[in-house]
Amino acid sequence: MTAQFKFPRFYVTSPAPCPYLPGKSERKVFTDLSGPHATELNEALSKIGFRRSQSVAYRPSCLDCSSCVSVRVIAKEFRPNASQRRLLKRHADLEVSACQPWATEEQYALLRRYLTARHPDGGMAKMDDMDYADMVETTPVDTHVVEYREPSIDGRPGRLVGACLMDRQRDGLSMIYSFFEPEDASRPGLGTFIILDHILRAAEAEVPYVYLGYWIAGSARMDYKMRFRPLERLGVDGWSRFEPDAVHEPVTPPELARVMIGS
Repeated sequence: MTAQFKFPRFYVTSPAPCPYLPGKSERKVFTDLSGPHATELNEALSKIGFRRSQSVAYRPSCLDCSSCVSVRVIAKEFRPNASQRRLLKRHADLEVSACQPWATEEQYALLRRYLTARHPDGGMAKMDDMDYADMVETTPVDTHVVEYREPSIDGRPGRLVGACLMDRQRDGLSMIYSFFEPEDASRPGLGTFIILDHILRAAEAEVPYVYLGYWIAGSARMDYKMRFRPLERLGVDGWSRFEPDAVHEPVTPPELARVMIGS
């Protein structure tokens, strides 16, 4: 039976400079995730391109741009290529555990190293330990921090080299944010490995998708998502196989109501 919940109230942010495309501005539509039906609402919104951040679901609603495209991997059909198979073999010794959403000093220290090396000017660069705790622990849905550690030694946990904040949904896994040891020559390709691990685990659990967030044509920072095929993209007619040269249109706010109420 489909869950019944009150239609959410949506809000729109003021335009701000786009962090991905120079000269563009971004605007988001968002709603609060709270109450007894937060999980059902979050999953319904994820199907129409929303992402979760703490207790808020949001998606782009830009005035002059529709470059952001929601993408998800079809887990059961994914086959790693040769370089991805090498990464899986190279990092097969890592111990993976899905932890409850509790922030730790070790996770935060790893995040700081990652942000300093990879995104020193990004929006999260000034995140302190309390901000990180809010990001992890403020969740109304089924959330885990997936930790990637080197092998244990004498019963002691190995070094933490990667982590991913992940939501479990009925139709798949939603990768909210991942980070990893950025300057370790002995552990190349950790970011790719974390995504591969989520795809393989989704397939093993027989859930169909891994949600990767948004892909943006022309943004080098988003190119890595094209390495995980087959992909589906979200357009005005729903989800379809991703075709790199296809014209895509966003699901605009007026269409959200039509999708949500099924008219």
